[in-house]
Amino acid sequence: MFVGDVQGCGAELEELLERVRAVHAEDFELWLVGDLINRGPASLQVLRTVRSLVEQGRARYVLGNHEIWLLESLFGRRALRYPDTMADLLADPDIEDWIEWIRRRPLVETGELSGRPFVMVHAAIHPDWDLDRLVTRAREAEARLGDPDRSVAERFLAGDRESDVALDALLLITSCRSFDPDGRWSSREPVAPAVPWHIAWSRRAHCYGVVYGHWALQG
Repeated sequence: MFVGDVQGCGAELEELLERVRAVHAEDFELWLVGDLINRGPASLQVLRTVRSLVEQGRARYVLGNHEIWLLESLFGRRALRYPDTMADLLADPDIEDWIEWIRRRPLVETGELSGRPFVMVHAAIHPDWDLDRLVTRAREAEARLGDPDRSVAERFLAGDRESDVALDALLLITSCRSFDPDGRWSSREPVAPAVPWHIAWSRRAHCYGVVYGHWALQG
């Protein structure tokens, strides 16, 4: 089952799990598109639930922009502000353990449905990326973010995406919404002549499908 951005909504996630278990007992696997935290009131509860499911082999979870924002905040790169609601998580005595777990989560998960390969990402994929290139770019970024030396991750997030292709890939995958005709991407909604990223991607007729979240205002 694919699950959209939970955004700290712990009660709603528990209700969803109750419904899933009512039908499938424990024979299920959730695929969560990221943004487990922030905006809602129970970021810590959601992380605990999802981490338990991941460790049981019952869930897959990719990073979203709100997880990146959390890391940037703790690394001193971003100030928390309204409507951030991560106080429960930041106050948890195990916050350092959470940071180490979060920064080692994947940006991309791959699978197959009805014989066709697909990927799950939080926000977007570059229109030029075939499946192999997407996975390669994602793994490069994951290696930097999840380096055993945390200072490597801190320097990585503090870098310049214009000169660092791995950072550009991380930010694109977790926050992109639009592409302009010159191939530049933006986290903003498209204003002509820019188009939604998935329109630009679909024009390339790639052989794989995409499951994504992030852009709830599209409906």
